[in-house]
Amino acid sequence: MFETLTRRERLPASSGRLRLDQAAAQLFPEYSRAKLQAWIKSGELRVDGQAGKAAARVAPGALIEINAQQTQIASGPESIPLDVRFEDPDFLVVNKPAGLVVHPGAGNPTGTLMNALMHYAPETMGLPRAGIIHRLDKETSGLLMVAKSLTAMTALTRQLADRGIKREYEAIVYGHPAPFGIVDAPIGRHPTHRTKMAVRPLGRASETHFWCLARYGGLAHMRFSLVTGRTHQIRVHMEHLGHPLVGDPVYRQRRGPRLEGVPEFGRQALHARHLELAHPVSGDIVEVNADAPDDFQALLTWARASND
Repeated sequence: MFETLTRRERLPASSGRLRLDQAAAQLFPEYSRAKLQAWIKSGELRVDGQAGKAAARVAPGALIEINAQQTQIASGPESIPLDVRFEDPDFLVVNKPAGLVVHPGAGNPTGTLMNALMHYAPETMGLPRAGIIHRLDKETSGLLMVAKSLTAMTALTRQLADRGIKREYEAIVYGHPAPFGIVDAPIGRHPTHRTKMAVRPLGRASETHFWCLARYGGLAHMRFSLVTGRTHQIRVHMEHLGHPLVGDPVYRQRRGPRLEGVPEFGRQALHARHLELAHPVSGDIVEVNADAPDDFQALLTWARASND
């Protein structure tokens, strides 16, 4: 089974004249260099509508597009419980638990949210990625949009790309962050750790708005609103500010010594709490909320009690 991957990004004006394969790696860091080079060779990755060679230099401001056929990992419906927070004939919103992988992959061929959706809403089986509009990391909990028709999927995907969907998160972080602020720092693949992202001068534009809801000793309860939606965006931006998320196994280098008494937290303390969007068919405003799960609430309770 194949699905069409369509992506487009414009090279920043400050990028200089990069090789096409280097420019593609910066704009699409979620894909390996080998895959990007294969798409360049096949003509599925183009510059301003034209095929090019990997070593060709690309001018700043060029539009780089991917239109590629990808093989979906064969995977079928599975009866996995879902916490559905909104549903109508066109789309639904699920509250994903921490620990549930969104899409099947080499290490997780079954037992994913996609398998659960195909069982719960069989009409999603005919859609790319079973209608899933965006992603959450495996260990991040919270709200995800899922289309139930191609019309809804097209409308929601376009709305997300046009930054018309409001997405709010909450997290527990180390340190004493500012009361509020904006992180406007480009994100790209880490220069030495290929599984990580990092703030990079020539990365993709990334913007996060944040508010500190409360401080408890060496911890803080934060709320975030995403303007862009890059891989690991909140986790990367908070590490960049020196306030990594509690429990984050990857973005924690700046944390320093472990705070005394903080309970073990087996994942990043991050939850997608709120979605606000225009209905993909009617245009009516839809708002969906989900409280943070029990482990997150327990950590907050401990933080409040320890600060008394």
